Amino acid sequence: MGETSPPLGVKLSTDVEYRAGFPNPFRARVRWFDPTTKRRLSRSEMLPTEEKAQAWIGRMQRAASRGVDPATATSTLAEYGAEEWTLAMRGLEAKTMDPYRAGWRLRVVPTLGHVAVTAITNGAVDRAVHGWIAEECSKSTVKNSLAVLVRVMEQAVRDGIIDVNPARIVGWQQEYKRAEDELDDPRSLALPDWDALDKLSTALVLRSSDGFAGWGDVVKYAACTAARIGEVSGVRVQDVNRDEWTWQACRQTTPGPGGLIDKGTKGKRRRTVPLIPEIRDLVAARLDVVGKDPMARLFTGPRGGRISTAVLRDATHWDEVVIKLGHEHLRRHDLRHTGLTWMADAGVPLHVLRKIAGHGSLTTTQRYLHPDRRSIELAGAALSAHLSGAKIHSQMAPGGPKVVPTGPLGRHLRVVR
Repeated sequence: MGETSPPLGVKLSTDVEYRAGFPNPFRARVRWFDPTTKRRLSRSEMLPTEEKAQAWIGRMQRAASRGVDPATATSTLAEYGAEEWTLAMRGLEAKTMDPYRAGWRLRVVPTLGHVAVTAITNGAVDRAVHGWIAEECSKSTVKNSLAVLVRVMEQAVRDGIIDVNPARIVGWQQEYKRAEDELDDPRSLALPDWDALDKLSTALVLRSSDGFAGWGDVVKYAACTAARIGEVSGVRVQDVNRDEWTWQACRQTTPGPGGLIDKGTKGKRRRTVPLIPEIRDLVAARLDVVGKDPMARLFTGPRGGRISTAVLRDATHWDEVVIKLGHEHLRRHDLRHTGLTWMADAGVPLHVLRKIAGHGSLTTTQRYLHPDRRSIELAGAALSAHLSGAKIHSQMAPGGPKVVPTGPLGRHLRVVR
């Protein structure tokens, strides 16, 4: 999957130029002659300070001294992985390659592929892994995806493009354990009632820099429809049935190469979700604002951009707000837990709740059911009534089964030796 690198020690000419009027005014540039075509090639980068520009040139020189094409040294993760795949994966058994390829193609590239190799940090990898866990990827899936990322970044270390492998993170297993605990008891993460949701949405709007009311609308819509934030961002005018007050959840906004993209919902299942009276005025107002274009987004940021869970968190200072309100462990995804918990407590049948949630497994949906003390007492009373009814029926039906025969014994078999 890669090409031959230029000979070791290719000579680079370098320069740093100050260009006034640019946010990053220092242009660092390296130039070299391709040993095969004899063409002069160049690579440049705009940086905020002269020190950073010189550091960038230093990285390019170290890469060239190791036989790495300067173009490769400044490539994105997706480009570098494609270029150096064979080297990075050497020594692996064939049975290991399939899950590694799947992890690279389905998770690493969509999440981090557009980022330059030199710009990938421990924090970026942490957020990527957290996102995979939040998407309910299995533990082995997360492990394989992280392992292939570690190998590619390790090759970048050997090539001198970066000094330390940022993919070697620790603690993700504990994060996964926390996610498993949430799946075991998602009810514990839900907001208690409508008042708590209303206070949260109001506080988030007030804390945002522009007081944008749309942030509150997104929060209420997510909780009352048990939707993921990405699914709320994916709502289009054509998805809302104003006569029946239902929403066809069929797409979500998610990070992808080059930024946020739209794709099918998790599980690829289209599902019908009721729009309760508490948010109908909100939805109607949004429909009136965006107009009749069927593909217009119902919810956007203050400048009309797509919304993601990270965008909502940063714009509203989410972590600060939820701590002040006493919900220090509340995350954006817990709005979905809130909606499903409320629906379960309202008596929505389990099979219907499963369809609304889009769960593949009924066991996942069952975790939102909480048999409180009154429910347990009613269950005991129902069982007692059932048994009492069966006993009365047995006494009234002479042809029913009896433990001991009451009539004379008839002929019966004997053993012949």
